[in-house]
Amino acid sequence: MSLATVLTRPSRQNVSTLDPSGPDVPAKREKTVMVRQEVRPGGEGERLSLASSACAIVALVCAWVLLQLLVLGGLAHARSQHILYAEFRSELAQATAPTGALDYAGKPVRPGAPVALLTSSSIGLKQVVVDGTASGDLVAGPGHLRDTPLPGQAGWSWVLGRGSTYGAPFDKITDLGNGDTISVVTGEGKVDYTVVDVRRAGDPVPAVPSGTSGGLLTLVTADSHGFLSALRASSAVYVDATTDKALADGPVAVAVPPSELVMARDTSSLPTLTLLLAVLTGLVLAVSIARRHFRASLVWLVSTPVVIALAWAVTDQVTRLLPNLM
Repeated sequence: MSLATVLTRPSRQNVSTLDPSGPDVPAKREKTVMVRQEVRPGGEGERLSLASSACAIVALVCAWVLLQLLVLGGLAHARSQHILYAEFRSELAQATAPTGALDYAGKPVRPGAPVALLTSSSIGLKQVVVDGTASGDLVAGPGHLRDTPLPGQAGWSWVLGRGSTYGAPFDKITDLGNGDTISVVTGEGKVDYTVVDVRRAGDPVPAVPSGTSGGLLTLVTADSHGFLSALRASSAVYVDATTDKALADGPVAVAVPPSELVMARDTSSLPTLTLLLAVLTGLVLAVSIARRHFRASLVWLVSTPVVIALAWAVTDQVTRLLPNLM
């Protein structure tokens, strides 16, 4: 090898030194540092945090209200019916089931107590009827209007039930046709009714069969068609059925409060609802303050169960303010 070749040929060390992009020189990587933005009290950031917390909690509560009314309410209704059926079956076995406005001990029947079993194979109906027709009573199942005789007894008996929420036990009663059978079991025995009419407000009302064994049973629910209309029903539909084998009537309540009438609302829940909304407002402030000092994911992880519990309680009170047949 000639001297000229050695002088003109660069060494590998020189090549690596001259070429920074060579394999022996690692590329420099930039490190990204996440800096948490400080929220100053009274500043724009605090107002945005408060507004976002409020919107998130309100959205969660509204979603829970719909979920509880349309889905979870059905599960609660099914559980209530299971408990009521076992209770009513036990009372029938012990001959202590109510036969009027007074129980076997001579005291007024408590609202929500089981008083009858209502069935109809035509629409797959099987419901335990409770005493009382306020919104809170109808969460568990259809309710007996207390100023009318019990179903199965002589006279005109009324049973009200929900048509779209909390299991919607009466959603199919308008499918009943003339001649279909509705059976009622009470502490006095079993009575079969025959459907004679499905009517709405303004339609003629059938006469109560004459005689001491004549009875008229009217099932009432909200008149709605479709999913959205079910949530804003404002009128009722009536299914009338008659029998000529009614049992002797028992004591009947003289009058009922306005909250137990058809499509009525129970405004007695307003004070409790106001208190719950105040607690909810305090929770919004607490979440907003916590987000100044902790990660948002951690704050929501802790606060979400509290929000759901409050939403559940709020829904129970809102339900009482809605029409009792909805």
